[in-house]
Amino acid sequence: MRFELLFSGKPKAAYLAAGIDDFAGRLRHYADVSVKILKERKGNDREAERVLAKEGEELLRHIAKGGYVVALDVVGREYSSEQLAEVITNWEGQGINQVTFIIGGPQGLAPAVRQRADLLLSLSRFTFTHDLARLLLLEQLYRAYTIKAGTGYHK
Repeated sequence: MRFELLFSGKPKAAYLAAGIDDFAGRLRHYADVSVKILKERKGNDREAERVLAKEGEELLRHIAKGGYVVALDVVGREYSSEQLAEVITNWEGQGINQVTFIIGGPQGLAPAVRQRADLLLSLSRFTFTHDLARLLLLEQLYRAYTIKAGTGYHK
């Protein structure tokens, strides 16, 4: 399985960047992982819609052709860790070998990105910073693979 993670902007806190790198490295024991950090677009409140649309265009340009797209969004489906492991197993069984996960910037995701997504995923009903969401996503992907492998990490 190949996972491509598209993020808008660099993590602002060093401890989150370190955690993201740590779990990306751990996940690479089970899957091919690529993390792409795109330039974060900024603007004032009046420009928010335009900035969001431009960011969406940039994210869409980086999606691999023919791959499965998962966009993290507050209105997405929630899974338990065990259910996520099952989802990944199902993807593998369906011959899906490229999955792109997208986390937008502080403004969220452009409607075009949501429309392109094959799955809208929510990590929780809580609100997280987009940097923390990156860490949580990578940890949950790693956890899903340790569940599949039967290691003791999950317990």
